[in-house]
Amino acid sequence: MDTKLKSNKRGEYSEFQTRIMQRFCVNAALSIAAVIIAYLFLWKQRGGDWTVRFLEHFMGISHEQAFFIYHAFFRSYKEIFFAAAIILIFTLLLWRLFQWMTRYFKEIDQGIDALLAEDVAKIHLSAEMKPFEQKLNAVKQTLKKQKQETALAEQRKDELVMYLAHDIRTPLTSVIGYLNLLEEGPDMPVQQRAKSIHITLDKAYRLEEMINELFEITRYNSSQTRLSKKTVDLYYMLVQLSDELSPVFSVHGNSIVLDADEDLTVYADPDKLVRVFSNILRNAAAYSYPGTEIIISAKEMKEQLIISFQNKGNTIPKEKLSSIFDKFYRLDKARISDTGGTGLGLAIAKEIILLHGGSIRAASEDNTVTIIICLPGKGC
Repeated sequence: MDTKLKSNKRGEYSEFQTRIMQRFCVNAALSIAAVIIAYLFLWKQRGGDWTVRFLEHFMGISHEQAFFIYHAFFRSYKEIFFAAAIILIFTLLLWRLFQWMTRYFKEIDQGIDALLAEDVAKIHLSAEMKPFEQKLNAVKQTLKKQKQETALAEQRKDELVMYLAHDIRTPLTSVIGYLNLLEEGPDMPVQQRAKSIHITLDKAYRLEEMINELFEITRYNSSQTRLSKKTVDLYYMLVQLSDELSPVFSVHGNSIVLDADEDLTVYADPDKLVRVFSNILRNAAAYSYPGTEIIISAKEMKEQLIISFQNKGNTIPKEKLSSIFDKFYRLDKARISDTGGTGLGLAIAKEIILLHGGSIRAASEDNTVTIIICLPGKGC
């Protein structure tokens, strides 16, 4: 795998490497050619003749004087001149090579500037710099996505604060109102007083439940929750939970139908899993049509355990299906009612399922809502 990855990396930069090698070979060939020319000029007789003619023509001296100067100053020190010529040639060619290489660094620098400037246009580099161009554009897309996610997280945080303020204020206002009535009416009839105390206590319990669920979802989000997994009899768990929640469903004439093998088991944290199933079933109770069945089915397939909860209720639009697992999300009908819950139940269920390495999703059509859970099976 590592060898294949390294091979792919080499393939990505092959054009860039070829381009550099070509430029290096051209510069090396020019250097060798220049050295040969310098050698022929300084060592061969023709070079001396050219030097003597140059001195005669430009200095206006005789042939004998020009030959003397050439012999005394040039020919006697030709090794020094030759070495100086070689150094000069290689210096000039290396300077050209480095100047050419600098162009690539400038391109990368411009690409990084475009990255930091949050320019919407794509970054374009020369053809041989295609791998660098692709990586810079990939980083640009990643930064753009992270910025969008940060903005979305900030928006969700603001919405969470808004919903929390709304949902806490509603029961708190009721508690304060009924307590004021009790304080202002000391001679209130016993029956009315008992009713007010009962309503006040109910609202206080609702407020306590909301705060507890808020702390719970915060623990899951901060990864402070540890699972205590063991082999769980899933069929027995679902039967027991159905019996415990039967009073909740009987209020509107709903009932639970279980379709699962009796020997079905799952390796999970039983307390957390009960919490998931309870939240989903309570949510179904809040949104089901009166007098309808909630069908629970569970089966194992392809090393996965599939558990679904199906109820009859208003069809949820496709664009809202993923939102039902968001914190404080509730459909309008439930939000204005006293049975709508805190809006954290499905969010908590999702976090627990993710902790188990599973997934949860919702589907809805033809006045039917289905929540599907996938958990690792025995072979996972």
